[in-house]
Amino acid sequence: MANESSTIAVLIPCYQEEKTIAKVVADLRAALPGAQIFVYDNNSTDATAERARAAGATVRREKRQGKGFVIARMFEEIDADVYVMVDGDDTYDAASAPKLVELVTSGRADMAVGSRASRVGEATFRPMHVQGNRMISGSINLIFGAEIQDVFSGFRAMSREVAKSVPVLARGFDVETELTLQTLYRNFVIREIPTPYGARPEGSFSKLRTIPDGFRVMLKLFLMLQAYKPLTFFSLLGIALALLSLLLGLRPVLEFIEFRQVYTLPRAVLAAALGVMSLLSVGIGIILHNTNFRLQEIEKVLTKRTLAP
Repeated sequence: MANESSTIAVLIPCYQEEKTIAKVVADLRAALPGAQIFVYDNNSTDATAERARAAGATVRREKRQGKGFVIARMFEEIDADVYVMVDGDDTYDAASAPKLVELVTSGRADMAVGSRASRVGEATFRPMHVQGNRMISGSINLIFGAEIQDVFSGFRAMSREVAKSVPVLARGFDVETELTLQTLYRNFVIREIPTPYGARPEGSFSKLRTIPDGFRVMLKLFLMLQAYKPLTFFSLLGIALALLSLLLGLRPVLEFIEFRQVYTLPRAVLAAALGVMSLLSVGIGIILHNTNFRLQEIEKVLTKRTLAP
């Protein structure tokens, strides 16, 4: 059970969820009786806001369209010890919320995630979403040495420190990926627990667009890697350039050894240029890595001052 002295805020980003939002609010109120429930309506044209308000939630509006904007606004406006974030489509199991909260309040995790990995492959998932989830999760695990199984889960609990110190810059459905990456980059602990995941009720539809949103997630991963793991990114790029330089330069070297003259001069120039670029890439990675380290130190000092009572 969660620490009774901890204040809990349930944050529900919503767009066109009139068919499910009342049940989501009621289920979460039953699972977390002492929590404050906030529904942020993202320009819905149906009765989402009215039904959420009637169910007892505090309803606010975010006029900028996009889930990322909604979550950033939630973290800015709401103050609590523990934040529970969940979608309003009634696919997540509200009864699992206390387990997520307990992981945070007990100090075992800074962010607890309701993982749907045990349901991967069932009819509730699109095939491309399954493969995309595995690929992105695997890439993040390789980069950060983590053990993430469901990077796209919208069911999370997190501490106040995480909510107030992790910047949310994503605009759309790549926000879960960004939350995961930003949390790992700041050395917070993420733990997952398996949670049931259901299909949307009849008449409810997903706002996720497989191709555009999938591309946005891949771009986010690429940009975050070169921004937050520059030594890894630019070192790998440097190694690739060095190998290409050696491959292209082999023939000119053999020509010089055999004939004391280079006949493939353009190839030799290109190989030399690639070799220089390889060294520059590694150097850039080292400089950015050291810069990031100092920025992390400054950020930690500023975060402590912000969170101080």
